[in-house]
Amino acid sequence: MPGENLTRAEAEQRAALVQPTAYEIELDLTKGPEVFGSTTTVRFTATPGASTFIDAITRTVRSVTLNGTELDPAEVSDGVRIQLPDLQAENVLVVDADGIYTNTGEGLHRFVDPVDDEVYLYTQFEVPDSRRMYAVFEQPDLKATFRFTVTAPARWSVTSNQATPEPTPAADGAATWAFEPTPVISSYITALIAGPYKSVTDELTSADGRTIALGAFARASLFDHLDADYVFAKTKQGFEFYERIFGVPYPFDKYDQLFVPEYNAGAMENAGAVTFTETYVFRSKVTEATRERRVVTILHELAHMWFGDLVTMRWWNDLWLNESFAEFISTLATAEATEWTEAWTTFNILEKNWAYTQDQLPSTHPIVAEIRDLEDVQVNFDGITYAKGASVLKQLVAYVGREPFLAGVHEYFVKHGWGNTTLKDLLVELEATSGRDLTAWSEAWLETAGVNALTPEIETDESGWITSFTVNQTGAEGYPASRPHRLAIGFYELDEDRLVRTERFELDVDGASTDVPELVGKRRPALVLVNDDDLAYAKIRLDEESLETAIDHLAQIESPLARSLVWSAVWDATRDAEARPRDFVRLVLNNVGSETESTTVRQVLAQAQVVAASYVAPEVREETLTALGDGLQRLAFAADSGSDAQFQFVRALASVARTPEQLGAVRGLLAGSTPLPGLDVDTDLRWELLIALVAGGEAGEPEITATLAADDTATGRESAAHARATIPTAEGKQAAWASLVDSAALPNATVRSTSLGFRRAIDTALLHPYVERYFGAVEQLWADRSYAIAETLARGLYPSPLASAELVAASRTWLEEHPDAAPALRRIVIENTAAVERALAAQERDARE
Repeated sequence: MPGENLTRAEAEQRAALVQPTAYEIELDLTKGPEVFGSTTTVRFTATPGASTFIDAITRTVRSVTLNGTELDPAEVSDGVRIQLPDLQAENVLVVDADGIYTNTGEGLHRFVDPVDDEVYLYTQFEVPDSRRMYAVFEQPDLKATFRFTVTAPARWSVTSNQATPEPTPAADGAATWAFEPTPVISSYITALIAGPYKSVTDELTSADGRTIALGAFARASLFDHLDADYVFAKTKQGFEFYERIFGVPYPFDKYDQLFVPEYNAGAMENAGAVTFTETYVFRSKVTEATRERRVVTILHELAHMWFGDLVTMRWWNDLWLNESFAEFISTLATAEATEWTEAWTTFNILEKNWAYTQDQLPSTHPIVAEIRDLEDVQVNFDGITYAKGASVLKQLVAYVGREPFLAGVHEYFVKHGWGNTTLKDLLVELEATSGRDLTAWSEAWLETAGVNALTPEIETDESGWITSFTVNQTGAEGYPASRPHRLAIGFYELDEDRLVRTERFELDVDGASTDVPELVGKRRPALVLVNDDDLAYAKIRLDEESLETAIDHLAQIESPLARSLVWSAVWDATRDAEARPRDFVRLVLNNVGSETESTTVRQVLAQAQVVAASYVAPEVREETLTALGDGLQRLAFAADSGSDAQFQFVRALASVARTPEQLGAVRGLLAGSTPLPGLDVDTDLRWELLIALVAGGEAGEPEITATLAADDTATGRESAAHARATIPTAEGKQAAWASLVDSAALPNATVRSTSLGFRRAIDTALLHPYVERYFGAVEQLWADRSYAIAETLARGLYPSPLASAELVAASRTWLEEHPDAAPALRRIVIENTAAVERALAAQERDARE
């Protein structure tokens, strides 16, 4: 990544000098597999006599013409930036260059489908990668219009932000598509998706009476699996919901949703042309959790059309507001406008757990983070930016009221449409509509880091009547000890075979302790749940009696959200080395079979695997992992035929199987000799079962080759790479390492799958040699690879399954010896190290009675 960074200071200086008004971009996609032609004409104003630069990551710059004067490319271009001297008040710049196709999911990504050898292209520009396709002032506050003219094979589909025009013939079987200009938008939400994509269309009527064309796209070889009718149905529900609560019609002319291969993220909010990972096109059975997540993602990206695309942050320090708002409002839309009515349960168990984890790392930061440069932005696509921010917005809505909040959002869109804003612009509108001064709230919640813990302190008389009730609040050392919270306290009692809420009290909590006098004189219930309904952002602790009730009756708690809060409380206590880790594994095995929420099942199964593999004391690790596998096998064979739970238990068994009996059960499922009623061992499940056998040493290259021959698709090849990296020999791990480190040829998706397989080892001694090798290679990998690949390798090759003091020591030594390494890389290593240190603390706690 040499020379590709951009600092905030540079961006501010440039914004003070120039303002683009229009881009005209001509692209030639017929030049072969490595490069494409890119000719950019930019019209912009500037301070006369000033000098600046434009961003353009290129293979070759053929010519640079500024206001009719030819500049020498060898003098003004370094392949990343083009210097622009002696500007006039009104300027026209023309850059003729060749851009480079990528296989990293950044810029203009090129993919060849192994099924039919067809070429598919798509763009991914957030944060700084439109400069990989055309010359651009790459920062969100320099908005302009963009007109794309694209020459490509005539039989292709070509999609961009504006409606696709009729193509005109060009030479050698090509055609040219001349798109209309976009509205005034930021460059990072421009888009181009080209190739023999298949599509289906629909339409809806916007709130202002316009007809909005809808499109759903996928690769030809995957298209039959695209359930476009369902995608359109959720999209229409989202349109109706957002236009109603925002009071602002959809701001663009059409809305295409394109499912693309080898995608790094879940989706991207390109204006009118949203791209999604094609893992959301289900070629095999997926969990209900994944189906729900797809709906949330569809609605998240749709929300961005208003919040992010119509109104855009001035600089990336307000990235959190973009993502937090979309995450909060899409969860609200999912819960209220679709059939996924328990979306807030999913939000708690998934998003908030992500936030709590991120917020306890040494690298935690305020929601409003200091973003010094582009590398700071890249590593801040994290649990603070998305999940903590969304949690705090949920609390803000409770604080100011839903109607005043939405009224403020409406005014924000109306006043700042097509412009750039800061957080202050939104808070001004919310203060006006709610009548509240949000200065103190913003300081407490947005400008400080860390998560607080809330614990009830309850005193009763000998008859069980409450004589004192206090909520105590603590914070981690170095972070705020207390913050203001709006929350609810729930009282739960046993009613035959159910644990149900009998009373609910809503109140404000602030300071180290908050007395709750209205609870004095009430009979103490079986379970007291602080932060009932999950209004506040805080870890909760259960008092001793409530914890005993919760553990004994977890499956009987009637409310899915209340159950998720109890699951989260016990998980937090386990992570914090306050509760014995082996007890968490038993809790999961005893209760997960009765859990009704798919995401909760998925999350607690994943947590149980982490605990068994890394948190229990080393001397009982093998015993605990075996007990977990045995328990999952029993759960799988006892689950209802064809149920989501059955499917999840089988997959979890495959991920932990290690004993001959467990591997035998996996083999029986794969071979069909011991089938489970209702379980379809389809293509993707077949790969998961095979990978389990490979990891256990009971299958190898012959079985991988045979399975790939039956599924020689993109997903099949990624799964085969995953399986090969899992081979439990020194030679297998070395081959995986070499494919990732010694060569940059693998595409992003294969890098991810190979990294997953590399770190999977029943015998973790296989990873010992890679402690030294990791730290010997990581800094050079960071320098040589693109950000997306470098981050994947820096996280994916770290041998965290060792979970040992020796790994921590090696990590600390590297950090001490590399104080000047890239800050983003140091942050990743610090986070890796912190996770192992947490595991060691948990191991120590587990060893105590």
